[in-house]
Amino acid sequence: MRTNRALAAVGAAAAFLLLTACGTTDDPTPAPEAGASDTMTSEATGTIVDVASASGDFTTLVAAIEAADLVDTLSGDGPFTVFAPTDEAFAALPPGVLDALLLPENKDTLAKILTYHVVSGEVMSDQISDGDVATVEGQTVTLSTADGVTVNGATVTTADIETSNGVIHVIDAVLVPSDVDVAALTS
Repeated sequence: MRTNRALAAVGAAAAFLLLTACGTTDDPTPAPEAGASDTMTSEATGTIVDVASASGDFTTLVAAIEAADLVDTLSGDGPFTVFAPTDEAFAALPPGVLDALLLPENKDTLAKILTYHVVSGEVMSDQISDGDVATVEGQTVTLSTADGVTVNGATVTTADIETSNGVIHVIDAVLVPSDVDVAALTS
């Protein structure tokens, strides 16, 4: 499909930028200890979508992935690094935003937000260094290791959940690209 080819092209460019921005550091930051769920372990099996679906903490994320027609993409070869917001993170969005995003007419906006959580390539927490990294969506996210690992200020609560096509880092907030006006979705 055209969308898959576009994602692949953006992913290739993002992989190049990722490799230049996220090299291994001499002082790796340990993965956070707090977990999103007892079902999420660093030895999870299956694709990113399989692992997220098997956990009880990502029902909203999985529903959004399905609504945005990204199941095949995130079940594909990858590798991908996904900063995965929990159900609690989605629940913290302003009232009505999630419902609006799941409407068919907002599919493109939902896909934009979801792909903003994805970086091409597999980046483990000990490979993360401070700086901006390109997402599959095309914009950058800011990674920091100052107080644990954060992405655009969202805290990584569980890191390094390996899947057959990449890695999941659980985060406590939904990342929204700067050019998406969530308030406009509910007006």
